[in-house]
Amino acid sequence: MNVTDEHVHEGKVLPRLVEDIIKSKYVRIHKVLADGAYDSNAVFRCLSNNRIIPWIKLRKNAKVKSTNHVLRNLMAISQKNDLQRWKDSVSCGQRWIIGTVFSTIKRTFGEYVYSIKFENMVKEMVLKALLYNKLVYIKVKHAE
Repeated sequence: MNVTDEHVHEGKVLPRLVEDIIKSKYVRIHKVLADGAYDSNAVFRCLSNNRIIPWIKLRKNAKVKSTNHVLRNLMAISQKNDLQRWKDSVSCGQRWIIGTVFSTIKRTFGEYVYSIKFENMVKEMVLKALLYNKLVYIKVKHAE
C-alpha cells in the first residue's frame, strides 16, 4: 500500500510498488492488469525490466511510435485491431475487482480521510485497509 497526496499520478507510484513487492519473499508478480492511468513508457519499461507482463488498457488515442516501448506498441496494435478480443484474452474484467474493493472501503469508512497530518493520513488508510481485510475474513469464515 502506498499513500500519496492528490498531486501524485498513479503511474508514477507503480515502479515503487513493483520494487516493494519484488523484495517480498511471499508474493510474485507475473502480470499487471491496469487501466489507462498506467499507460506510459516508464510503466512499460519498469514492468518489462522486472519480467512482468503488462496488460494495460491503453488510452483511446494511443499511437504506435518508434519512441514507444515495444510492448506498448504491440498492445496498441492488438487493442486497435480488436479491443474486445484483447479484453477477453487478458481477462480485462478482473480490473474491476480492485475497483469494487476501493468502492466498498469508501462506502464502509467514508470517502475522505479525517486526519490533517500526512503521517496520520497514512495510518488512517492502513487502518481502514486492515479493518476491511478483517471484515472480509470474518464474513468468509462465517459463511463456511
